[in-house]
Amino acid sequence: MHPLLSKIETPHDLHGMTVDQLEQVADEIRDVLCNLLNTRTAHFASNLGVVELCLALHSVYDFPHDRLIWDTGHQIYPHKLITGRYHQFNSMRTKGGLMGYPNPHESEFDLFMTGHAGCSVSTMLGIKTGDDLQKNPSERRAVAVIGDGAFPSGIVFEAMNNLGGLQKNLLMVLNDNKMSICPRVGGIASYLDRLRTAPFYTGLKSEAVKILNHVPLLGDPVERLLSQIKEGIKAGLHGGMLFEELGFRYIGPIDGHNIRLLRKYLRMVQDLEGPILLHVVTEKGHGFEPAQQDPVFFHTPPAFQTTTPTPSGVVSSAAKPFTHYAASAIHSAMEQDERVTAITAAMCQGNKLEAIRDDFPGRFFDTGICEAHAIAFAAGQAKTGLRPIACIYSTFLQRAYDQIFQEVALQDLPVIFMLDRAGLTAPDGPTHHGLYDLGYLRLFPNMVVMAPGDALDVRPMLAFALEQNAPCALRYPKTTALSVQREVAPVELGRSEVLRWGTDGMLLCCGNLLGECMGAAESLQQEGIEVGVINARFVKPIDVEMLERVFTECGFVITVEEAALMGGFGSAVLETASNTGLDTRQLHRLGIPDQYIEHGDRGELLADLTLDQEGISRTCHEMLTQMRVS
Repeated sequence: MHPLLSKIETPHDLHGMTVDQLEQVADEIRDVLCNLLNTRTAHFASNLGVVELCLALHSVYDFPHDRLIWDTGHQIYPHKLITGRYHQFNSMRTKGGLMGYPNPHESEFDLFMTGHAGCSVSTMLGIKTGDDLQKNPSERRAVAVIGDGAFPSGIVFEAMNNLGGLQKNLLMVLNDNKMSICPRVGGIASYLDRLRTAPFYTGLKSEAVKILNHVPLLGDPVERLLSQIKEGIKAGLHGGMLFEELGFRYIGPIDGHNIRLLRKYLRMVQDLEGPILLHVVTEKGHGFEPAQQDPVFFHTPPAFQTTTPTPSGVVSSAAKPFTHYAASAIHSAMEQDERVTAITAAMCQGNKLEAIRDDFPGRFFDTGICEAHAIAFAAGQAKTGLRPIACIYSTFLQRAYDQIFQEVALQDLPVIFMLDRAGLTAPDGPTHHGLYDLGYLRLFPNMVVMAPGDALDVRPMLAFALEQNAPCALRYPKTTALSVQREVAPVELGRSEVLRWGTDGMLLCCGNLLGECMGAAESLQQEGIEVGVINARFVKPIDVEMLERVFTECGFVITVEEAALMGGFGSAVLETASNTGLDTRQLHRLGIPDQYIEHGDRGELLADLTLDQEGISRTCHEMLTQMRVS
């Protein structure tokens, strides 16, 4: 089925191919990508968009002797297919199989495990200076591929400023497809739109501009008018003036789906000195019409069985994801209180904020992939009396750590953090698992940290947070939000919710594993073992009164959390118990150990980590046995 692609063992096999053969390989790669989506969800439109660019880069450069980093990394599939992983490709995003992002453990062609946007230029500049300082025997060229969605990230311009000063030979390939996951936003996006419609520019000075350079910048009104004309003509002739002023030679824009043209300019820039920005225009979903028409849906679509995609599994109205309940609660809050705003960092679709964006355009703010700015921006809004809700994935909020500290917590401002994807993100793997938020949030004074146990907790928790004059965080996972049938207790600061009492032992559940804990308790009851379940709700402040009763009246205590054990909820319980003088020998903590968790099916990962119903039940038996022995 793939006569050329199946025989490619390394990218060196591409070097002797004709352009026609490379175009055939491109077609075969797209066929493999479509076949993958027959079986599982995967990043799709972004990979379809970089096929020709990937082939051109690998057919011109000598990787891994030369250096290559793909920014963000979800468009790595074509690269993997031509770097010796074609025959493993069906294992993509399955436990023990290929990772959906670059992975140095898989191949020497994957330099960095890139899952967060914007870091490619910084890391590549570090590699370039390292190679130069170590005087490698032959010149190693350096290439960083970065998308237009990631391009406005603050760290990119910090790196460009540094690179422009150092004047190292480094190629930035700007893959411009008008998108991040959703359509991109901001002034840089508008600037790239203008460049895309401008004439091709190679960064070489024209005679017309040389003449205009003699026009003075200061003087009488006539001279000022001439200077304005000068700048207008320069802007027209010199697309990419912003980059030129930063010390880069700008070249482009060029067609990113024309392999012959790409190879021509990639060869040309190899002979140029200093930083180069090659502006390549591509189309997300290229070669598959449905993805071209709707690249947002086809970023990571559900699996489909035919060329007309249909979801392989529809979530019923009775079992929707936590994200749905969070977005619905935010929408209701914005209806009821004009002070409430919603802020996201290029994750409108991921956070299901489309209805909020459409219904409250004046109070919805998408900052692009600029999390640090988003949080400082939210702090500014809170200072004026607004109630900003920052909707950012747990793993991405780490990029704004200093702003959480300095601009929000230190000022004691009522910014609300809605942390989606807190916990295991299954096939996305270690770059995206949101496991560390409890550790990096609960240590700040003034911060309130909550974790809804089920769907019924989300709305009242957000309502509670909006009433506080302090920063509050709610963490919830990328999974279905079940509802534990009960009379839901009001949300009160630092108060947990007792769902069932058990004298043999107690499960203290932090967050969404409440259903697993209830299932374990019910199965143990059938064996005559009485184990209770408490919905902790708050990680900070913690329910000290509840802990005192539990440690006094129950045989053993097990904390359960879908977060890193180090610094997490279990640590908070242990610290509180120790400070209160309670006997902690009966305490056992279940959560994520001190290791990075690979990708895989969520159920498989929970089972491996002893966080499913069976594993929790087994731990209860082990605690009972341990108590009897001691």
